[in-house]
Amino acid sequence: MMDGLDLPLVWAAIIAFAVLLYTLLDGFDLGIGVLFPLFRDADQRGRMLSTVAPVWDGNETWLVLGGGGLFAAFPLAYAVVLPALYGPIIAMLLGLVFRGVAFEFRWRDPAHRPLWDIAFACGSVISALAQGVTLGALLQGITVQGRSFGGGAFDWLTPFCLLAGVSLVIGYALLGSTWLLMKTEGDLREKARRMSFRFAIGTMACIAAVSLATPLLDPIYVQRWFAWPNVLYTAQVPLLVTIGAVAYFRALMRGAEQAPFFIALCLFGLSYVGLGISMYPDVVPGRITIWEAASPPSSQLFMLVGAGILIPIILAYTGYAYWVFRGKVGAEGYH
Repeated sequence: MMDGLDLPLVWAAIIAFAVLLYTLLDGFDLGIGVLFPLFRDADQRGRMLSTVAPVWDGNETWLVLGGGGLFAAFPLAYAVVLPALYGPIIAMLLGLVFRGVAFEFRWRDPAHRPLWDIAFACGSVISALAQGVTLGALLQGITVQGRSFGGGAFDWLTPFCLLAGVSLVIGYALLGSTWLLMKTEGDLREKARRMSFRFAIGTMACIAAVSLATPLLDPIYVQRWFAWPNVLYTAQVPLLVTIGAVAYFRALMRGAEQAPFFIALCLFGLSYVGLGISMYPDVVPGRITIWEAASPPSSQLFMLVGAGILIPIILAYTGYAYWVFRGKVGAEGYH
């Protein structure tokens, strides 16, 4: 803490903010890839990609900020988490590479477009699954010996981690389908509406399953959620999720096109709040707190100056890009 400013807490908030924005913004375009195999028509696939063409690569800025911030602000956590999760993290990065290359090459190399479509869909599913597995492995707990990872290479390969991975894939599909509902017209929009209903049911079931399984992982989660008077505050999260789910289905049934997407984003945000309740004040749950993992105050203060300049700029150009490309996407797309 420096002059009343709790720098580790500030940096934890910055990294949490970056990861949340990545999940929300890259979630719907990963969801487009997850949905890709369900759309066989070449024209529909082209329109699907056109809806995210102007913004998809910029969304990944927040992943870089989150990962880089963890390395610089919490080096001990980075040194423990990365070896524990080499498998899913490498899978996620390779999936993002395949997805990014396929996104561009399917337009430039139409002769091999079916292969690029497969690469795009597989890269999206693998990335989403790996992100969920990573999240599940963090909640499940990482074996720490001294100041380093002390577990095995496949500690992340458990039923709970796989449940978290599949849940995130389904959740991203929900974001993708509601994005298409908001951004497209005609037959594609109506198919997206039907999928928005189905994937919402799946997402609600997954939220319930992960929420029920998490307290069974470690008694500390039970204490953080159900101890008095914490429960007065934590109980608001499932209550708001229930209200949000009701509002979502009502919006779908009355034919709304924009509201389902924004409500789905709110449901993701509430789930993220639940994750924060389970983890805080740890960066490695039950093992290392944010203060124990923090880099020297001078380093965090120096980086905070840069973050204070760059983050508003990133937010400004991201918001401007979405504003410029607002509205429905026609058959001509952006290519």
